[in-house]
Parts: sequence; C-alpha cells; structure tokens
Amino acid sequence: MKAFVIRTVFTAFSLWVAVSLVPGLSFDFGDLTNWWAKFGVVLLIAVVFGVVNAFVKPIVQLLSIPLYILTLGLIHIVINAFMLEITAWITNNLTHWGLEVDSFFWAAIFGAIVISIVGWLTAMLLPDKPDNLYS
Repeated sequence: MKAFVIRTVFTAFSLWVAVSLVPGLSFDFGDLTNWWAKFGVVLLIAVVFGVVNAFVKPIVQLLSIPLYILTLGLIHIVINAFMLEITAWITNNLTHWGLEVDSFFWAAIFGAIVISIVGWLTAMLLPDKPDNLYS
C-alpha cells in the first residue's frame, strides 16, 4: 500500500509539472477553491491515470506491436498521449473536475513526453526493490 501511495504522489507530481509546462494542458477544479481540495483532485486524477495505464495501456500496446516495429518504438509516445486523453475524458465526463487536454497533437504529445521524463526522474528516487519501501 505504501508503494502505491508513493507512486501515486509521484504521478500527481508528474501531471502537475506537465500542466505547468505544457500549454493546452490544465486542471479543471470545478468550484473548488481550497488548496487541499485541489491537491486531492490532482491525486485522484493521478489514480485514474494509473488505472488507465494499468488496464488499457497493455491492451493497446499489444495491439500495436506492428507499429512499434514500423516506427522503431516512437509510437510509444503516441500511446502515452492517448492514455492522457483517456484520463481527461474519464475525469471530465464522470465528475465535475478533471484534466483538460486542448489538442491531441501538441498538448497531449508534449504532455506525455514531460510526464515520461518527470516520471523517469522521480522513479530514480525510489529504491531498487519495492520490498525496500516497507522497511
């Protein structure tokens, strides 16, 4: 459970950095004005993003194996952008808050690149084995 919480916080941080750097990505907090409520919304968006990456992404990657070969792996960026779009769609259509992506080509692609880089940098902060998180 501790590993899940740490990864969710790191994912939320990655999303926040992407929203801060990439024009066209934004959080819609609805009518929330409290800082802690906004932080909770970002954490919930990170949970939805993690669930989408855990369940939808492997299926999409399996179906796109020929595209991985054809593009020498560059399709992975497009798949990550698609996962960002799915997260935005789920959070905006099922709740009154969420992630907003203005355009797939620029906002989602660059957002996916930023999230991947920040996620990689924050993953370097974690211990090598998940077992070390419990001590």
